[in-house]
Amino acid sequence: MKIIHVDMDQFYAAVEQHDHPELKGKPIAVGHDAERGVVATASYEARKYGVHSAQSIQVAKRLCPQLIIVEPHFQRYKEVSAQLHDIFHDYTDLIEPVSLDEAFLDVTENKRGMELGVDIAREIKQRIFDTTRLTASAGVSYCKFLAKIASDWRKPNGLTVIHPDRAQKFIDQLQVEKIWGIGPKTAERMHSMGIFNGADLRKQSLKHLIEVFGKMGQVFYNFARGIDERPVVSEWERKSVSCEQTFSHDISDSMAATIELYHMVLELERRIKKNTFEGHTLTLKVKFQDFQQITRSITVEQVLRSKDDILPLAKQLLQQVELSSHPIRLLGLGVSNQRGENEVPIHRWIQLKIDFEY
Repeated sequence: MKIIHVDMDQFYAAVEQHDHPELKGKPIAVGHDAERGVVATASYEARKYGVHSAQSIQVAKRLCPQLIIVEPHFQRYKEVSAQLHDIFHDYTDLIEPVSLDEAFLDVTENKRGMELGVDIAREIKQRIFDTTRLTASAGVSYCKFLAKIASDWRKPNGLTVIHPDRAQKFIDQLQVEKIWGIGPKTAERMHSMGIFNGADLRKQSLKHLIEVFGKMGQVFYNFARGIDERPVVSEWERKSVSCEQTFSHDISDSMAATIELYHMVLELERRIKKNTFEGHTLTLKVKFQDFQQITRSITVEQVLRSKDDILPLAKQLLQQVELSSHPIRLLGLGVSNQRGENEVPIHRWIQLKIDFEY
């Protein structure tokens, strides 16, 4: 297998700096400049000050007083993303988009008949630059896990190959925080167990990892040995349609929450029609003032398509939430379960775009 992971460098920020030359070389953050705005992407100039994606805009401005906040232009980002995929399709049709700015490519059998994945990755990077004047980083390996890590290894504008013969040595020295599925809390748990790198992880038995981390224990066990059999999936089935809203001020009044819920139902109805989605499970997501988060779900026999289908159920779910002592910061609403099967209430949220978290 020859897998390439292509990841654009500071994509949103890079597009803005390209389209607005006066922003080049300056610390910018793409996001909405509001009390609860969040950084979507920061330029490398801003990252030197500790500004990063998913950070509060207000925190970012404190870290970098000269920070320039740029409103996002998602239609423009989609246009550039389409250009990237036109390039990808010149080499293979086995393309798995991860987001607008990154994708996996299976080039084992490629349209150009090129033998080495590194040559394909190098050529793709050059064509991206020639077409968009933006840089991309690429990783090449025999599986998705290692190709993703390789693309992050020498950012920006990097190209890294992890050969099968050298993969185990590479993984052994890899910090566990770099391994897919290991977030800050999992890493902290591993550190308490004396696991700091891939070599430490590989010493753990499968039985012990499953006991501690559940199903993810199998994944960690495999990754520590360079095993990842996930194929590059060129087509995916939409699992849900959802929308959410972060409020400028916390809501503790049930009437105000119901009004916001009504507007959210209208937006969800629009998205359902746009995606011709037919789901049977409605899920309400609530994030409170203290950032604690809960979900409530209900599954029904009829397909949830319209406001009349969704609103009564949404109100029913909202009634299960205690507002008076727990002001609401964010509400989300989503429809899933196309087959109408009984679902256990889910405790995670599926976004409109698919994200791989590494």
